[in-house]
Amino acid sequence: MATATAVVLRYAYWRTTSTLPSPEDMVSFVPAIVLYGAEMYCLLMLAMSLFVVADPIERKRARQYPGDELPTVDVFVPSYNESAEILALTLASAKAMDYPADKLRVYLLDDGGTDEKRHSRDPKTSSLALRRHEELKLLCLELGVTYRTRIANVRAKAGNLNAGLVGTDGELIVVFDADHAPAREFLRETVGHFVEQSKLFLVQTPHFFSNPDPLERNLGTFDRMPSENEMFYGTIQKGLDKWNAAFFCGSAAVLRRAALEQVDGFSGVTITEDCETALELHSRGWKSLYVDRPMISGLQPDTFASFIGQRSRWCRGMIQILLLKNPLMRPGLTFAQRVCYLSSALFWFFPFMRLIFMIAPLLFIVFNLKIYDASVQEFTAYTITYLVISELLRNYLYGQVRWPWISDLYEYVQSVYLVRAIISVLVNPRRPTFNVTAKGETLQQNRLSELAWPYFVIVGVLLVAFGISIYRYNTEPEVGGLLLVVGAWNVLNLIVACAALGVVTEQRERRTAPRVACLRDAELVIDGDVIPVCVNDISLGGAKVSPLRELPTLGPSSSGRLSVIATDGKTRLGSIPVTANIVAEGGDLVLGLRFHATTQHYPLIAELMLADIDPMRSKRSARQKRHGIASGTAGFLRWSIRHPFVALHHLVFDRDKPAEGQAVQPRIASADGQPLPASPTV
Repeated sequence: MATATAVVLRYAYWRTTSTLPSPEDMVSFVPAIVLYGAEMYCLLMLAMSLFVVADPIERKRARQYPGDELPTVDVFVPSYNESAEILALTLASAKAMDYPADKLRVYLLDDGGTDEKRHSRDPKTSSLALRRHEELKLLCLELGVTYRTRIANVRAKAGNLNAGLVGTDGELIVVFDADHAPAREFLRETVGHFVEQSKLFLVQTPHFFSNPDPLERNLGTFDRMPSENEMFYGTIQKGLDKWNAAFFCGSAAVLRRAALEQVDGFSGVTITEDCETALELHSRGWKSLYVDRPMISGLQPDTFASFIGQRSRWCRGMIQILLLKNPLMRPGLTFAQRVCYLSSALFWFFPFMRLIFMIAPLLFIVFNLKIYDASVQEFTAYTITYLVISELLRNYLYGQVRWPWISDLYEYVQSVYLVRAIISVLVNPRRPTFNVTAKGETLQQNRLSELAWPYFVIVGVLLVAFGISIYRYNTEPEVGGLLLVVGAWNVLNLIVACAALGVVTEQRERRTAPRVACLRDAELVIDGDVIPVCVNDISLGGAKVSPLRELPTLGPSSSGRLSVIATDGKTRLGSIPVTANIVAEGGDLVLGLRFHATTQHYPLIAELMLADIDPMRSKRSARQKRHGIASGTAGFLRWSIRHPFVALHHLVFDRDKPAEGQAVQPRIASADGQPLPASPTV
């Protein structure tokens, strides 16, 4: 670590004192300063990141207390437009959590059926809201939870949660997003910390997702590569926790009502009410704690458009916090907390830096602007050394949860569309509006995302620059050395841009509900024949089971019931009506079951899926393995070579193909709350 720090500081000094062009050449000096500023931003972020994650804390598991010593708990499930099926699983799972029944109450906070919506002047809006209102009221009644709505949709999710605080009195508040179904152990692993620490306002747990995000699905990495969020929840939050700066992430968290009441509930000045609320309470001396134990199963955006819409909201909200709740100037925070919050907010300026680094080599290759005044020897001695050390340091800190080059790819694909959102927030920090991320979308065919075209344009520009650099190298030998350096930089950008074409080439996804790993014994009853089975995976719509004895003769789509057995291996909890089909899998015969579930069956589905989520946790642990820089680079190069051809095929041959079965795309908002047009700002 000390050696890496010395190399970075050496580079920063050399870069500042020896590489900037003369101010007399303003045409070169201005872009040179912009590039220099972007590099200094990266060094600042590196320094703050090292501070944050230098000594991540591993918390002990919560102490277990007898029921009469446990506080009362209100579970809030805020919802806006999620389906009844998704809500049924989350509510049934929340109701089934291991906690004294007389101290646990579950509330659905429905913002899709408010008085405002049900009495809208738009007949379609009012009709949908009324239908939803009645459907969810009945669902809650059958599941034994409480349905609540409010008069008007004021202050989005924060306003909905605050409305939930009125008329309830649980000492602790648990928040689950509508698609975040909790494991039975959730309260057992969190509430004990509140009993031990009277000034604790928050226990945050990781968000674990049962479906891939668009990058993971489109590149086929979900089962073998750590997910993007695992870097944050696996390393960064533990580092923040060391400095009492772990913050609320909007779901899978427990909060103390007394602390919330001190700040008039959940904060809603920005559109990231979660982090803003944590900042308010940290500044008043309250403490937070992070438990690195995944205990929910959630959903990620399925399409690239939904992904960008979600990240646009996060980006705008964190920059709002920086501008409106500046942690540097916030009274009550410790120095470490200021650094932690500043690091989290400043990170979201990365789109500017990514595009600056993409454009910078073009200025020399195309326009001959000398914005980085260094010889080949100096570039090798200082810059290459710095880049190698930085990559080694990044791999050392995050290698278990982030493969080489993956951060570059994630940041690049977001940067193209987030730049405009950032500019809008800077111009008017109070204007952004909250937008709900679409989940459970389906795609009936492989296709290009409707947001794909800028990525083709960028690849084209970089290819032209590559050709120009070769031409100039052969015709201008006096700058040949510098062209080699800048040309190599452009090639690196091109490699990332080519891999991004794979990200925006959407792969078919017909399942609205992903299957999650499971390992439970059950019984399949067909025509009176009881077949012991092992449930291998399960979703809202069905399951895959392995028979534990020879199968009888079954016709196609045989009707039966799946009898659910409790984790004690003896108690039969009930059964789910199913249709069974025999499927060959790797030489073995398994049964594919399709559920015909009604409300009464969702507690049984929740039992199978979430009573024991060790199989899901094992999957997370299995993919958290270091990937060497050499092997990671080789794999990334394969993506960069293969995916442009696949994307180009779709671009050429799918132009006139009807968009049959495509998901309805979500609203992708800019910072001013308006939908993004087809053309981004790049």
